[in-house]
Amino acid sequence: MMKLSQPDFFFLRKIFFILFFLSIQFNHAQSTNRPNVILIMTDDQGYGDIAIHGNPIIKTPNLDTLYSESIRFTDFHVNAFCAPTRAALMTGRMSDRTHVRSTVYLRNHLNKEETTMAEFFKESGYKTALFGKWHLGQNYPYRPIDRGFQKWVGHGDGGTGTASDYWSNDKMNDHYMRNGKWEEFHGYGNDNFFNETKKFISKNMNNPFFIYLATNIPHLPWNVKKEWTNMYSNIDKSSPDWESEVDFMATITRFDKNLGDLRTFLKKNNLDENTIIIFLSDNGTSGGHKIFNAGMRGKKGSMFDGGHRVPLMIHWPKGNMTPKKDVSKFTSHIDILPTLIDLCDLKTPKKGHLKFDGRSLIPLLNNSSFNWEDRTLFQHYQNTEETYIKWKNSLVYTSNWRLINGAELYNIKKDPSQKENLADQYPQIVDSLRKEYDSFWNEVKVMDQPYPRPIVGTEYDLETVLTSDAWVLKKSTPPTWNQTHILRAANNSGFWPIKIAEKANYIFEIRRWAKEINHPISESLPKSKQGDIYNKGNLVLLGEGIAIPAVKVQLQIGNKTYTKQISSSDTSSVFNLPLQEGNTMIKAWLIDKEGNKYPAYYVYIKKGEIS
Repeated sequence: MMKLSQPDFFFLRKIFFILFFLSIQFNHAQSTNRPNVILIMTDDQGYGDIAIHGNPIIKTPNLDTLYSESIRFTDFHVNAFCAPTRAALMTGRMSDRTHVRSTVYLRNHLNKEETTMAEFFKESGYKTALFGKWHLGQNYPYRPIDRGFQKWVGHGDGGTGTASDYWSNDKMNDHYMRNGKWEEFHGYGNDNFFNETKKFISKNMNNPFFIYLATNIPHLPWNVKKEWTNMYSNIDKSSPDWESEVDFMATITRFDKNLGDLRTFLKKNNLDENTIIIFLSDNGTSGGHKIFNAGMRGKKGSMFDGGHRVPLMIHWPKGNMTPKKDVSKFTSHIDILPTLIDLCDLKTPKKGHLKFDGRSLIPLLNNSSFNWEDRTLFQHYQNTEETYIKWKNSLVYTSNWRLINGAELYNIKKDPSQKENLADQYPQIVDSLRKEYDSFWNEVKVMDQPYPRPIVGTEYDLETVLTSDAWVLKKSTPPTWNQTHILRAANNSGFWPIKIAEKANYIFEIRRWAKEINHPISESLPKSKQGDIYNKGNLVLLGEGIAIPAVKVQLQIGNKTYTKQISSSDTSSVFNLPLQEGNTMIKAWLIDKEGNKYPAYYVYIKKGEIS
């Protein structure tokens, strides 16, 4: 081995430090030149709920401006309802593959083997954040912070006022989760999500960032300030729903104001040129279809185009995406992740399912007339059924054809309002699309997909919270998904599948009411503790929450059952039990002196001391 002289050693060390410094500078330049991404998704806003799309009443000046400066996809589709859209958007895969097929029954939990959009960005050195609605799981390992998001501020799983949300949240002065812990916020919920977005950007000016800004507007409850509705005072009041229509539009206009403020903030900080802004909605309109639905049939939850055709705008000045341009090709939410991988040169995480159903939109961004190969996509709307039924509320769709429930066929190009069923005239097309559906159904094997199981007793989530919106219920049993159901003492309990992380003692705290209000199990809940959520939209409940006259609490874990007496003042019943590692299921009941069983809507679990 050659021995270096001292001058040679110092010379080589100097060269090494120069190269090291240059590599740092190069990597820094690379990171600062990479585009930032803000993915904005509204909740229940349809294609027709934007002024520039032809709506004669709604006021959306900032969305209209974004439209005029973006590439717009005019035949863009998502799922017809919430959680499945979010699963497909995050993974680039059709929702039935991801194990997400509902908003309840735990079937909104994204398969932990899936790789999310946030994980691609995190792997590539981006700072990642979610502000708003997740709806893909509420406990470890399904939370945003378990799926690639470094920062998370949002409400309970599902939405405002669900069983998993903070009690009495109503979009005004609410409590939100910040990386898994409840925190009190002041002001309007959507304002807070945009403010958190700006704070996150301010702290990450020198890093590329990815923000998923998933607002919960205009989903119920609306709870808008009266002054926000004044601009709609001239609306036709002959409709019995005119007040609801005003509130619905006022929430969108409030979102629109926040969007304008965010774009002003980006420009002020010289971030507007190299930030990709993507805007879409999660499904068709829930409240604007009576005013304007862009000529489409159907709304949220429908297999007709009004249920799943939504706006998509992509804006990136530095990427030469500013020319006003419409893209009329048949595209989908599953295309967003493959597109961002290409635009941002994202690295691939070493985990999970990586076979996309979507494809990159870059050819269409460069040339709207690109010869885009047609394809066949599939979706269902079976939101409150634990048993998935073949063909029920199903859609098989291509650029030209829509096959609904395996029986109705529409040529969407010639009949955009879907008025004429052509199934009898084109049996060969029906047969072809049915065969493709059969292949897809046999491939995904939806009914073979296992239950998602929150993992209890890990360092990542010190307390697992099980709520009634995540019960697995018997077929056709209505879900107990929001706080009005709990107030009414809805008597339809199910079970929670869970996984015990390791052999240990575990503390189970059984409650009738949410822990944050700490109210006695057997007492009714006075209106003073109910909040204002029930006075807006269709979530109306008069009087006090119904009392369950329980004298005992029963807990079932697997095939073992445990019972404890309770007093009238007890707010919870606590069980400290040794458990083995592995899968099991939980049930909990409140029992009155006649032996009648009622559900316990809340179970809190954490690892405990040996008793």
